[in-house]
Amino acid sequence: MSDNVSWPTLAVILAAGQGTRMRSPLPKVMHLVGDRPLLGHVLAAVEAADIEHCAVVVGAGSRVVLDYLKQAVPTVRTFTQQEQLGTAHAVLAARPALQAHEQGCVLVLFGDSPLISAQTLLHLRQALIDGAAVAVAGFRTEQPGPYGRLLVEGGRLLAIREAKDASAQEREINFCNGGVMGLRADTCLWLLDRIGNQNAQGEYYLTDAVALANNAGLPVTAVEVDETDVLGVNDRQQLQAAEQLYQQRRGRE
Repeated sequence: MSDNVSWPTLAVILAAGQGTRMRSPLPKVMHLVGDRPLLGHVLAAVEAADIEHCAVVVGAGSRVVLDYLKQAVPTVRTFTQQEQLGTAHAVLAARPALQAHEQGCVLVLFGDSPLISAQTLLHLRQALIDGAAVAVAGFRTEQPGPYGRLLVEGGRLLAIREAKDASAQEREINFCNGGVMGLRADTCLWLLDRIGNQNAQGEYYLTDAVALANNAGLPVTAVEVDETDVLGVNDRQQLQAAEQLYQQRRGRE
């Protein structure tokens, strides 16, 4: 186990989504689970994991989110993603924070995953300390349907295959992409800057970092986490599901 002092960690929380499926003018990350905004739960996990540095990427015109952050965590750095061109583009909106963070770990989290635990963040971080340049949170599920599949061979994560691009054989895989990702700070920007947008959506996808790292001979790994930990909230139904899971978890604690 390496000395944690030499592994300072920066959490970049992506919170720019408009959340149109929520059918509400309120930014998605400000919807409540257990009387706290979704974003507040993610910030609490970052704090519980003793992560020293935190940056939040917000969307243009999200005054509500900025006001909340100013009041809840005045020390957090905020960056604005002016237009939404994909997850890698969102992370790069925090470029000044990434440039200032030259060593250690970068964890990319999503502001709409209220059940993320400090334990998951520490597992990802440990994978980077143990030598991975990129570590992806993955979960096993009985219904892998819409999720990207993690293609793992001999302990290496070779690729993330989007469901729509998966072969019949790959669709059988039940180890899926949880979205949350860790990147070693010294190669993080190098990888992000090489992500292109040659895809159907014309967007810059963070998941492309996996193939790029593999092509560059950098070690890439998948870290298995609980499915609820990476549950994202995109609509009212998922918000209700997250609330129930949150209350169950509190009951157990």
